[in-house]
Amino acid sequence: MKNQFGRVSELNITSEEAEGKTRLADLFFTAPFKVMQPFPNGEGLQVMMLSASAGVMAGDVQKFSFKIGEKSCLEFVSQSFEKIHKMDEGWAQREIDVMVEKDALFDFYPQPTIPFAGSAYKSKMEVNLQDETSRFGLYEILSCGRSASGERFQYRFYHSLIRIRREGKLIYRDNTRYDPKETKMEGLGMYESYTHLANLFLTGSRVPEDETEEKVRDVIEMTPDVEGALTRLESGDVVIRILGRRAQTLQNLTEKIKKIAV
Repeated sequence: MKNQFGRVSELNITSEEAEGKTRLADLFFTAPFKVMQPFPNGEGLQVMMLSASAGVMAGDVQKFSFKIGEKSCLEFVSQSFEKIHKMDEGWAQREIDVMVEKDALFDFYPQPTIPFAGSAYKSKMEVNLQDETSRFGLYEILSCGRSASGERFQYRFYHSLIRIRREGKLIYRDNTRYDPKETKMEGLGMYESYTHLANLFLTGSRVPEDETEEKVRDVIEMTPDVEGALTRLESGDVVIRILGRRAQTLQNLTEKIKKIAV
């Protein structure tokens, strides 16, 4: 099944450092994507993606590519919640390739994803960190669907594969497949009555094993009506999972964590 545009939709961004500032060295996109004029954001730039589409449709094939040049700092955000629409057949898919060079910083921070009833979606993200000085942050929030409309976990499937490598060595792999017909999504070991999930990955240098880690744990514990935990990987990097009942609650909590993990 072809998407509504009849081709792969692409977004390619390359950043570089020049005279102590981050700038976009290259930018390319096709329908339905557009990019706003970048905003200054601390030590770098914030790039916001816009979409002329009402959401992700059956047959959509999207490819994102980010190359974060040495000493540059970039944050990628999206304009609105990602809506994955009902699909009578087939599925939509997105591939994301990221390269973060040394002394560079990249934050991937899109708006929350809402998989509508009957939707099917596959996502693959490959992240390559050049060395220990390459800083990266992944901030994702996935909802159960349009819960206010009675659509709790009524999508066909949601599949996400994330692989992160440093100096070519695999340091993190998350292969998640949610199939509500096969799995009791609100049962024990899954969402357990919660409706939203925040999934965060942060390079270890951003959350040292000192008061910074304790601050992250504290801000999770002090947030009402959520359950979450921080895990330190063998590589020293950090994974955080948080369950909640409102996207805004998890967004606010993610913002607090992001400010701590500089």
